[in-house]
Amino acid sequence: MRDLRLPAVLMCAGLFALSACTADGVKDAVTPDDPKDPIALTANVDQRATDVRVNTIVAVEAQHGSITSAVLASDDGKSKVKGRVAGDSWLASQRLEPGTAYTLQVRGKGEDGKAGRIIRHFTTQQLTLAQQTYPSVAPLQGETVGVGMPVIVTFDVPVKNRALFERNMRVQSTPAAEGSWTWLSDREAHFRPRQYWPAHARVKVNLRLNGLPAGKGIYGQQDQLIDFKVGSKRVSVVDVAKHQLRYTVDGKTEKTIPVTTGDNGHRTREGTKVIMEKFSSIDMDAATTGVDSEDPGYYNIKDVRWAMRLTNSGEFLHAAPWSVGSQGSANVSHGCTGMSTANASWLYSHSRRGDVVRYVHSPRPLEAHNGWTDWNVPWSTWLKGSALHQA
Repeated sequence: MRDLRLPAVLMCAGLFALSACTADGVKDAVTPDDPKDPIALTANVDQRATDVRVNTIVAVEAQHGSITSAVLASDDGKSKVKGRVAGDSWLASQRLEPGTAYTLQVRGKGEDGKAGRIIRHFTTQQLTLAQQTYPSVAPLQGETVGVGMPVIVTFDVPVKNRALFERNMRVQSTPAAEGSWTWLSDREAHFRPRQYWPAHARVKVNLRLNGLPAGKGIYGQQDQLIDFKVGSKRVSVVDVAKHQLRYTVDGKTEKTIPVTTGDNGHRTREGTKVIMEKFSSIDMDAATTGVDSEDPGYYNIKDVRWAMRLTNSGEFLHAAPWSVGSQGSANVSHGCTGMSTANASWLYSHSRRGDVVRYVHSPRPLEAHNGWTDWNVPWSTWLKGSALHQA
């Protein structure tokens, strides 16, 4: 029978156009380059979508390529949403404004080397003011305050999702200080350090609340970014029994002032208070504290000089020239701390909002929330008022 087998070398030669041959005659296939895919961009908002929720964090992902640029802005030019490109994705760092038309434009480059683009036009849900809660903040931007000043956020519409809001309410100080929020109500939250603020600290308050669900169909109305400074450690100690105010700076006594405080029927409250407001002149009407004009204890004094509020109930540090004869020896006021006009002027000029004023040796305790009474709350109790229960 005829042998039809060809020498291996001839077989390799005959197949050269389709394959290569190794020394032992085993073939290695030669394949063309793998095809490259074009970029595919997808967004989490649809084209021409309406009623997009304001708490949406707009995101875009790329397949078979990477994102090179992204712009998300309102069509009226008033709002531009910041975001971050990270290779094959873009994520907004801000939520959206209500009742606003937006345009999203994202560009990328595919594995095939060709450019790609996605455009989305969409509109967010309408919200009334009653459906938004605005956060007012104290201290003010750029303000210098005392070491006892709490950060106070007041909401005009109640917040039910306290934990979610608290996670988005950050306070940072330099030097660092351990601190925590406490919620006094659904409308008010305070932040304070475990101890007083470090003297000369710089503090940044960053509230990322815009569009954040507050509960029951309510959303945060605005972000807030507040920077403030802390001054020197100014603490005044008022000894009710000795009729004396001792003013200290960074632990050193700078001045001792004779004072008069509340008489037996109007005892000045004991506890740690914080200067809330300052008035170079103010009219003091007892009716504002609930005293009827027919009451024997009623008063209405015009142009009281160098007044600094300590409580909601109406305790002030102020000039009281009518009681100079009792200052340093007797308590004759209706609860305020009076001193001579010269001493009151000096103290006023050396004090700022947030300075601490401690009252000792009085039989009447200071009620919770009668002013900024945060420093009378033990730290363990303060933490319990946090929605997150942690510093």
